[in-house]
Amino acid sequence: MAKALHTPANCHAREMLDRVGDKWSVYVIHVLVNAGTVRFNELRSRVDGISQRMLTVTLRGLERDGLVVRTVFPEVPPRVEYALTPLGSTLDQLVCGLVTWSGAHLTEVDAARAAYDARNGKHP
Repeated sequence: MAKALHTPANCHAREMLDRVGDKWSVYVIHVLVNAGTVRFNELRSRVDGISQRMLTVTLRGLERDGLVVRTVFPEVPPRVEYALTPLGSTLDQLVCGLVTWSGAHLTEVDAARAAYDARNGKHP
């Protein structure tokens, strides 16, 4: 595989890698791929371990980058739904591939961690 040259474009691409590579964004995208359009609290219940504030920050970043659409319905109380945009949907295979790979290799990763910890005198 040819090594990519450093250009302003691929340097700028690092921002997108930071966005789609952080743990919460990947998790939120994965949930939205499988769930479709969901309300905030439903999304929060499906993203195990995320705080309300972190989910809000993550969704705002994904919305700003054009990966998620936020729809507010003029009801009392207001109903807000989130879904992937067509651009966000292009991440489906990549994110699902990462999740599948992670699940398939958990045993190997756990064994590698245990071996590393044993070599370095660390306890889990």
